[in-house]
Amino acid sequence: MSESGDISEFGYIMELLARGKVTIKNIERELICPACKELFTHPLILPCQHSICHKCVKELLLMLDDSFNDVGSDNSNQSSPRLRLPSPSMDKIDRISRPGWKRNSLTPRTTTFPCPGCEHDVDLGERGINGLFRNFTLETIVERYRQAARAATAIMCDLCKPPPQESTKSCMDCSASYCNECFKIYHPWGTVKAQHEYVGPTTNFRPKILMCPEHETERINMYCELCRRPVCHLCKLGGTHSNHRVTTMSSAYKTLKEKLSKDIDYLIGKESQVKSQISELNLLMKETECNGERAKEEAITHFEKLFEILEERKSSVLKAIDASKKLRLDKFQTQMEEYQGLLENNGLVGYAQEVLKETDQSCFVQTAKQLHLRIQKATESLKSFRPAAQTSFEDYVVNTSKQTELLGELSFFSSGIDVPEINEEQSKVYNNALINWHHPEKDKADSYVLEYRKINRDEEMLSWNEIEVCGTSKVISDLESNCNYAFRVRAYKGSICSLCSRELILHTPPAPVFSFLFDEKCGYNNEHLLLNLKRNHVESRAGFNLLLAAERIQVGYYTSLDYIIGDVGITKGKHFWAFRVEPYSYLVKVGVASSDKLQEWLRTPRDTVSPRYEQDSGHDSGSEDTCFDSSQPFTLVTIGMKKFFIPKSPTSSNEPENRVLPMPTSIGVFLDYDKGKVGFYDMDHMKCLYERQVDCSHTMYPAFALMGSGGIQLEEPITAKYLEYQETM
Repeated sequence: MSESGDISEFGYIMELLARGKVTIKNIERELICPACKELFTHPLILPCQHSICHKCVKELLLMLDDSFNDVGSDNSNQSSPRLRLPSPSMDKIDRISRPGWKRNSLTPRTTTFPCPGCEHDVDLGERGINGLFRNFTLETIVERYRQAARAATAIMCDLCKPPPQESTKSCMDCSASYCNECFKIYHPWGTVKAQHEYVGPTTNFRPKILMCPEHETERINMYCELCRRPVCHLCKLGGTHSNHRVTTMSSAYKTLKEKLSKDIDYLIGKESQVKSQISELNLLMKETECNGERAKEEAITHFEKLFEILEERKSSVLKAIDASKKLRLDKFQTQMEEYQGLLENNGLVGYAQEVLKETDQSCFVQTAKQLHLRIQKATESLKSFRPAAQTSFEDYVVNTSKQTELLGELSFFSSGIDVPEINEEQSKVYNNALINWHHPEKDKADSYVLEYRKINRDEEMLSWNEIEVCGTSKVISDLESNCNYAFRVRAYKGSICSLCSRELILHTPPAPVFSFLFDEKCGYNNEHLLLNLKRNHVESRAGFNLLLAAERIQVGYYTSLDYIIGDVGITKGKHFWAFRVEPYSYLVKVGVASSDKLQEWLRTPRDTVSPRYEQDSGHDSGSEDTCFDSSQPFTLVTIGMKKFFIPKSPTSSNEPENRVLPMPTSIGVFLDYDKGKVGFYDMDHMKCLYERQVDCSHTMYPAFALMGSGGIQLEEPITAKYLEYQETM
């Protein structure tokens, strides 16, 4: 195949490039990966039709896999990945305490991630990266761009002995570049290698035939119009595209090439219109710059007026305070001088002592009368001392609360845009935070800005983080564990924004979220329990077997619990998981299970009914509870009949009614493996309801037990909704 024939397969755009009608350096923006912001390297085509580097896809999946599934600070480190332990089923019960297989840190489990180009979630399916096509066309254009950018840099021969010579051609079959001499040596005339396809010097070696990612030995020969991707005949016969509408590759090539050619011809024909619109945009940019500066000047003027008013009020308030201070000090000074006169040989007392020296009676009486009144008044003041003025300036404290609130809401004219309100019922936090808000339909905004920040324990507020959102909900990731976060949102309509909504405070879980599903093998009783296909919901049914067992209750027997555990074990770190108990549930126990006790429990045969109380025991003592719980493989709390029962400690003096709480909508379990502690939380308020020590010397599993009718639903991780792809052809 010649090089011109190879170019024809790339479509009309490559023909334009070959003819020189489009300068390769002018399309650099189209050759940049939206994730790493560098030129594409081995680009892959995502289901949303955007391209991204192979290494970028892998890094995104690894990052999300760590944030969703790896728990604890140690587990988030790739050097110490979480152990995914085998469930202790009966056939492997002897190996229950052994370490499970380590998940390769370079092989991500997560197959869903947000596309960096359109920010919608894309699901790669079971095959993950292996199910994506390489974008060879884009790869070739990038290589041409690199060659144009490094025109002075030659591609050297791969087979020359040092020093290598400059290559003159590249073999597409050998995936190597050769100088003239080496090419003659390794492709001798008359041999099979002489028939190899060769092109000009290049470092981009693409396969001659595009193979199917799902059926690696099959050649791509059809195009699925629904999924908008090439497929092979096996995909159509019995694969995922069996019910989809497909067309031949030649027909799809012809159709797409015609559409692309028409679109490019239309754009090239509108070149004068594009240039005029560019000129108009330049004028609009200049006008925007002038209007922006004018708006800044007007804002400065308004603030300067406020500053003037504040300075004037400040001056008058300070003058009033100074006048009151001077008046009070004068009163204190006068009172102090009066009291100083009461001292011996001083003031009034000294004067009275001199009057007592008068010997003429008439003169003494004439003077002493008035002096005696003054002495009496001074004596009374000594008996009931009272300051002449107050020292407090409480009446002169400036109340700025209302003004501060108004200044805090100072913004641009909203032009009637209502403030959006965060929906507290639909907003929650788990592995991520999901924030929902609503806005009046008559006042629908163009976009919203969601702000959030962490609140420290000393109530210190950090700076706000801002995210622009087009809809009325957003998922926030990378939040720290056991922290309070404040969220608020404001609406934008054009260039006008509304005021911020009332803040919503959410508390993150005390530890990273632990991901697991119900194990359908270990201890699972399929006669009593019904597990859904996703293995995230289990239901207990009080069926015929339970009625048969209930006949023995009259002789002092009770029906046993049906156990089910998680399929992932815990060997270190801090972990948190949550679930919902169905309101109709009669009796549910939740907690953690130790592998050694679970091993013993599964090895010991048990009937469907077990002795519990004598018919006439006459009591249900706490000692019986303690004895019974010690024989169980689980560390549990009891939930049922819309109540949450706190276990009674042998040393506790709480009455039973104080140990019964309303059942939370969602219940969380926090296990600190290293400290040997388990806690049970009300997820609505992230409040710890009960905490106790637990032996974590062995592998621990999330554990559940049900009796009678009941159901348990595991909380699903919070992720953005998957992008629904629509047929466009």
